[in-house]
Amino acid sequence: MTKSTPKAIQPFFWPTTAAFVDDSAAFLSNLSLQLDPELAFRLFSSPTEALKFLNDRAAQDRPASPIFSPYLDRTEENDAHQVIAMRVDAIRSLVHRSERFESVSVVVVDYDMPELNGIEFCRRLANPALKKIVLTGKADEHVAVKSFNEGLIDRFIRKHEVDAVETLNQAIRDMQAAYFDKASGTVLDALAVSEYAFLNDRALAAHVQGICESLGIVERYLSYQPHGLLMFDAQGTAYLLIIHTEESLRGVQEIAVEQGAPASFHAELDSHRSLPYFWRTEGYYPAQCEQWQPYMHPASEFVGERRYIYSVVKQPAGLALDNVLPYDTWLQQLDREVQAAWDSR
Repeated sequence: MTKSTPKAIQPFFWPTTAAFVDDSAAFLSNLSLQLDPELAFRLFSSPTEALKFLNDRAAQDRPASPIFSPYLDRTEENDAHQVIAMRVDAIRSLVHRSERFESVSVVVVDYDMPELNGIEFCRRLANPALKKIVLTGKADEHVAVKSFNEGLIDRFIRKHEVDAVETLNQAIRDMQAAYFDKASGTVLDALAVSEYAFLNDRALAAHVQGICESLGIVERYLSYQPHGLLMFDAQGTAYLLIIHTEESLRGVQEIAVEQGAPASFHAELDSHRSLPYFWRTEGYYPAQCEQWQPYMHPASEFVGERRYIYSVVKQPAGLALDNVLPYDTWLQQLDREVQAAWDSR
């Protein structure tokens, strides 16, 4: 499996579902056995049923919608302007949406179907963010090429090639990543000159990708106080990646001074050997805190566009994560649901 180097750190990402549409139930059944075992998928042998399902979900499958909201800015005495507000804290709360894995990001559709062909199927999809892959035979390949050039579909794959399934698995992974790239683009632009500017550091993004791969991370969310990423592996184990710059650490120290932190704490912070996670006080040094050592976690340094000091905290306290649905649990539930629906046909 190949992975491309990320251009930025996505502020949110979680596994999504792929929908497969083909009028041949036998083809779908055989294909399902060859798909990536970590992929959540739904199978439809009726294009009409698939179209209804996907279009009914269209309003729900917009991951950025809870992050942005309109409000009236009444800074002018005699006027009010409607602006868009972004709630950074809402990003981390997305993990509490148990239905997040149900979002369909990619649809894979056969071209040659009796009810309607794959191109017309894609044309009728209501969700413009949905990534579309068309499986083609030789007879309809020129139609797929034309549709791809027009931007109606995102990929086409020749159905009868020897490595078609391997190509399909890779294309789905690429399209799922592209789905979140588009969904998170507005967030990245809005945070480009904030304390979250680290998201757009390409070198740091590649380094964070390596951390995620080493921990088996499958979902992640931008963290607010402390700044960084809240991440989960497929079993639901949580990790908090705390990311500081030297500038943000000075802010931590300034508050610690105001709170009467001892010289030993400041020395430890200056050493960059460890970082604090004061989970009871949103990352800030607590008043009258005599035992600060239990809040410290081993730190590392990385130099990208700036120098970063970061720490990975396993199973972080204070975030109310006990009821977060793990991806593996969702996959098991979906497998039972899909199998039951398939057996009833």
